[in-house]
Amino acid sequence: MANSLRIEELSAGYGAIQVLNGISLAVNDGETVTLLGTNGNGKSTLIKCIMGMVRPSAGSITAVIDDIKHDLIGKAPEQIVDLGIALVPEGRRLFPRLSVEENLLLGAYRPAARARIADNMAFCFEAFPILKERRTQLAGSMSGGEQQMLALARALMTAPKILLIDEPSVGLAPILVINTIDKIRELKDRYGLTVLMAEQNFNQAIRIADRGYVIVHGRIEFEGASREALASNDLIHKLYMGL
Repeated sequence: MANSLRIEELSAGYGAIQVLNGISLAVNDGETVTLLGTNGNGKSTLIKCIMGMVRPSAGSITAVIDDIKHDLIGKAPEQIVDLGIALVPEGRRLFPRLSVEENLLLGAYRPAARARIADNMAFCFEAFPILKERRTQLAGSMSGGEQQMLALARALMTAPKILLIDEPSVGLAPILVINTIDKIRELKDRYGLTVLMAEQNFNQAIRIADRGYVIVHGRIEFEGASREALASNDLIHKLYMGL
């Protein structure tokens, strides 16, 4: 059954500060789409709008989950998670004084996930063996790379159909960025997830993206229909490569 996301003419901000201006994008069933942009251009605000954490001033956000269409505008974050949309937030946002296992269990609170806790936990430990080894360790005592694995695993404990990932490379050493991006691709392929990934690390993002968008000052300035189109775009050369 199909799972997709569509945003049309979305505008949003914080009080008098306008951040997003007429954003339109789509993530089709089974795709990995990257939202590229440097800091301060609206990537995280867009993710927060999708998750119901910021209410847009205009536009629409619709998700298709198992072939059923849902209007996300006006829904609370817990309602959106309950539909099958999970977020891996920027900075991981773990519970540092809880153990690895306790953090994972907190990810399984939605009804559809509660009945599958054992299976989902086994999958997370298979996907991230280090988490099984550290299941009793406090999350706050783990390295940045291990915390990113835990954040991904916690999202997977919700049994999502659509996965939103906000800046997975932030704060990680280059080799850990590569490993994290590879793991996102593996999880997406293995479980048929639909993925929207906001990222400023262009070279890593396009390794796994089917296509993508470039956001500049709250507007979509380029839509690349393939990773090749993204890699050859003049705007991306200017923003990321100094050419």
